[in-house]
Amino acid sequence: MFLSDTIAAISTGMTNSGIGIIRISGGEAFDVADRIFQPCKGTKKVSEMKSHTVHYGKIVSKGTVIDEVLLTVMKAPNTYTKENIVEINCHGGVVVVNKIMEIVLENGARPAEPGEYTKRAFLNGRIDLSQAEAVIDVINAKNEYALSNSVNQLQGRISEKIVSLRTEIMHNIAYIEAALDDPEHISLDEYSEELKKTVDKIKGELKELIDNSDNRRVVYEGIKTVILGKPNAGKSSFLNSLIGEERAIVTDIEGTTRDILEEHVIIHGISLNIIDTAGIRETEDKVEQIGVERAKKCADTADLIIYIVDSSRELDESDKEILELIKEKKVIILYNKCDLVPAIQPQELKKITNAPVIKISAKQGDGMDLFEKTLKDMFFAGNLNINDEVFITNARQKNDIRKAYESIEMVEEGIRGGMSEDFFTIDLMNAYEALGRVIGEAVEDDLVDTIFQKFCMGK
Repeated sequence: MFLSDTIAAISTGMTNSGIGIIRISGGEAFDVADRIFQPCKGTKKVSEMKSHTVHYGKIVSKGTVIDEVLLTVMKAPNTYTKENIVEINCHGGVVVVNKIMEIVLENGARPAEPGEYTKRAFLNGRIDLSQAEAVIDVINAKNEYALSNSVNQLQGRISEKIVSLRTEIMHNIAYIEAALDDPEHISLDEYSEELKKTVDKIKGELKELIDNSDNRRVVYEGIKTVILGKPNAGKSSFLNSLIGEERAIVTDIEGTTRDILEEHVIIHGISLNIIDTAGIRETEDKVEQIGVERAKKCADTADLIIYIVDSSRELDESDKEILELIKEKKVIILYNKCDLVPAIQPQELKKITNAPVIKISAKQGDGMDLFEKTLKDMFFAGNLNINDEVFITNARQKNDIRKAYESIEMVEEGIRGGMSEDFFTIDLMNAYEALGRVIGEAVEDDLVDTIFQKFCMGK
């Protein structure tokens, strides 16, 4: 791959649709367009057209009109890649899109690699590495909160924080080194106390970023949610009510759900990865036994347990087994069939567990609003306005921020131990470099290649 190449790719999905887009970027993008595009008005070359303008015309190959198109001209450096870019908007049939792409390649462009446009934006200095990674998070966002955070990062929110921390660290490195070089004019007397205040502040901000990574997993990947309960307690009815359609079988026959059902649901912007399990009870049925064991294993790794109790039946050994299984987990207890004559009271369940107990009728949909509110309170303290927070978006960033945190801790230990100030610069520089890797400074080419290979073609 060479930055001097002019690249092209189909930026829309490979299926019939209203429009298709072919994107061309590089030093010869306008030359390629001139060879294949005939404007319907005027005779201007593409290179003579104003930047960020759209022109109606035709794609022509060997004297044959291939399609009527709109051609967008964007001149460097004010483009996605900081290079000249041409985008061809054509009709969205797979055949015509592929044909135009073929003609573009015949006239001087080469096929772009996955993520190469964003990689060029990074290499050309338009965005840093954390912003580049945010692009794929925007594309893959499963809910509005994941999207909001990804856009914040794309706009440089985490970059600003990292740059600010690095500036503080470098200021202290520079001061210490200047004092060591010129002790007559720059004093380090009592400097350790001033440095300790700065280190405490930096350490706190790094810890906040690391701690917020758990919120990131919930926001981006969803809450792994397991529905537990005895047979015929209403688990499948609850799932159907939640997703708004009958996916799980609902009958009066106990043990109908023998396998695991999985659904992805978004509730007020919160993603739930829901697993509906077999009813937990003692049974001689071998197939049902397997389902029960799977249910228990799912519960072990769940972020949230929704335990559904049939309020018209007394608690028995199966209920006690479930309560023992989930006592250390985040749990919401749904007191189901609240429209029937109760055999147990919500207070009895509250005595056994500290989990919130919500009255519902899964079949009627009663109580679902309170369930949704409880869910928000449990995972976000009722506050889903994450616009002011900055989440680390992946393990690579978290690992480098943790390394920076550990280096700052070493500085803190050195201050407590009364070490000479010149020793601090080593750990301060390690923290500075680790944070630099988050935004893509001094990273290895192989790492950069690995990151951009995850992107889709055309981005």
